[in-house]
Amino acid sequence: MTHRFPLKEVAFQAGLSLATVDRVLHGRSGVRATTRARVADAIEELERQYGAAGLAGRAVSIDVVMEAPRRFSEAVRAAFEAELAALGPKQVSVRFHIGETMGAAQIVSVLRAIRRRGSHGVVLKAPEHSEIVKEAIALQGAGIPVLTFVTDLPEPARAGYVGMDNVKAGCAAAGLMGQMLGNAPGSVLVNLSSVRFAGEDAREAGFRAELAAHFPHVSIVRVSEGMGLQRSTRDVVAGALADHPDIRSVYSPGGGNRAVLDAFDEARRTCDVFAGHDLDRANRALLEARRLSFVIHHDLRRDAQMIARYLLHHHRMASEPVELRPSRFEIVTPQSL
Repeated sequence: MTHRFPLKEVAFQAGLSLATVDRVLHGRSGVRATTRARVADAIEELERQYGAAGLAGRAVSIDVVMEAPRRFSEAVRAAFEAELAALGPKQVSVRFHIGETMGAAQIVSVLRAIRRRGSHGVVLKAPEHSEIVKEAIALQGAGIPVLTFVTDLPEPARAGYVGMDNVKAGCAAAGLMGQMLGNAPGSVLVNLSSVRFAGEDAREAGFRAELAAHFPHVSIVRVSEGMGLQRSTRDVVAGALADHPDIRSVYSPGGGNRAVLDAFDEARRTCDVFAGHDLDRANRALLEARRLSFVIHHDLRRDAQMIARYLLHHHRMASEPVELRPSRFEIVTPQSL
């Protein structure tokens, strides 16, 4: 397995010991196939990042830990890698620890490994679980700043939050949807990937407050735990449609929108207004097909840039301080594409 990177750098990227990586690179026996795959993936990641940014070494290494559907995590990965090139001479490397359904125990295990190995900063999208919060506090105590991303944790567990103001985003979705629905009564299906994510809860809270204040004739039916995945999301939505014949629109803070529409199609039901979040590939295709009415979107590259610059300043590698502020969001419609 040929490459152009120092052994220490490959080991850091793969999250493995120097001895294990050495055994893999020299083709020695006694190494599991999954370990060899991790080393190969680490080299591929380094090739991509060095090729994009022209790095000759690493000044800051960031760990991104996310439980998220693949379509969203791919968009985040692309945003971070694009920003590496935009930073010019700044030397920043990103290592990703991503899973669609990681679970609290697995996330805690990843965070502990990062704390033992060291890092210049952790970007964390994870549920508000007591053990995750505890480990995030331990990371900060070890001098590794934790920045929550898209969904938040209590303040002792993080140095700051990066992403849109989720309450305001939910308010904006409700305001536009209420106007589009008019005065006819009916229910809106609110689709959360999981109640464990504080960011989605905040979006729903803003949505509920705006509807109650200005569109009280519209009621809400909430579903969750589809995790933004195709089969599980379709199943929970199908159950709600069977139980609530007055559902005629959808607000989806949690994603899995193709699955939501499949459930409507299978039930032979129409969706008058469908509001989603994030302009990933799947949502862009649904907007182009006019299956989504609008998407609330913010610039992930700006988030990645803010994170990188914040950590560079935190470690005294850049002089200009960075204030972590909520990202601006925009409403994207089929027409604006």
